Amino acid sequence: MASDQPAARLATRLAFLVAGFGVACWAPLVPFAKQRLGVDDAVLGMLLLCIGLGSVIAMVITGAVSARYGSKPVIVAGGIGLAVILPLLAIVSTPVSLGIALLAFGASLGSLDVAMNIHGVEVERVEQRPLMSGFHALFSVGGFAGSALMTFLLSVQTGIHASTLLCAVLMLGAIALARPRLMATAQDDDSPLFVTPRGIVLVLAALTAITFLVEGALLDWSALLITRKGLVAAAQGGLGYMLFSIAMTVGRLGGDAITARVGDRSVVFWGGLLATAGFVVLLTAPIAALAMLGFLLIGFGASNVVPVLFRKAGSQRAMPSTLAVAAITTTGYAGNLAGPAGVGFVANKVGLPGAFWVLAALLFLVPCCARLVTAKRP
Repeated sequence: MASDQPAARLATRLAFLVAGFGVACWAPLVPFAKQRLGVDDAVLGMLLLCIGLGSVIAMVITGAVSARYGSKPVIVAGGIGLAVILPLLAIVSTPVSLGIALLAFGASLGSLDVAMNIHGVEVERVEQRPLMSGFHALFSVGGFAGSALMTFLLSVQTGIHASTLLCAVLMLGAIALARPRLMATAQDDDSPLFVTPRGIVLVLAALTAITFLVEGALLDWSALLITRKGLVAAAQGGLGYMLFSIAMTVGRLGGDAITARVGDRSVVFWGGLLATAGFVVLLTAPIAALAMLGFLLIGFGASNVVPVLFRKAGSQRAMPSTLAVAAITTTGYAGNLAGPAGVGFVANKVGLPGAFWVLAALLFLVPCCARLVTAKRP
């Protein structure tokens, strides 16, 4: 495949930026949607599940489509889908229409998520140096930018319709800038569209699911954990996840340089160990400052594990790389969705701290498997 390497890097970064930006633009719109439709929390929760359902369905299909036609058309279609559907989320007036719109929004996000990771693996393979951490950092940057911009526009009375249209235009502009710079990959028409995950891909998928599960659990349960322990007041309950997110983003911004210096195996081993230690600090901390240190350690430790797992999915030979990347993306997202519910179920049996100790034990599998997932294979 021929490619202009700086241009392909820029296109991949824009794709990750759009994905993070698009999904974050929706979050501030949720209260408006609830008020407009007049639904209760239970109905709203069911509607929000449509995003996850659409994403998972699209992720499964996207691996097959990208294997046949390449990641470029999928990235373009997914990005345009996010931009076009976002303004619709501000005007639909019935639960059914919102559910359909969210299903399509989730499908656009899911297809873009898989395709941009496949493209990132391809760009990294061409350049023969670590790039995935930086790509994933742009998703976080996009998420911060999307939520901040939408919140700002709504708070200065721009209006929900104008605000969503402006954000949609920005996403369309980014996709238009990325489109001619995306690599057009030649595909083998005889390549299989569906392959059952096997071998090392199963391990990679499991570790990805664990890492995403931890992130989802921290988002929904960490504030309750530290407030119940009396470490912070309810108003400061979100501080821990905020520090985790900052550490995750900063860690990924510098992750490619670190990986190039120490190698994939060290990043997975020491990163997983540091994140596990962060859980121990968090769960045993007698004061808020130590608990906050635990959040930072988890964020820094986990930040570059997933980028390495994606890279290894792209380089393994047990199955086609596009399908392998799609498989670990799908399981990772499923882990993120299942995390909050899983923690709630376990917490009901053994208490919330006990559930977080289970998360720590699961996360400890990451350094334990570092040698296995980074071993060179013929």
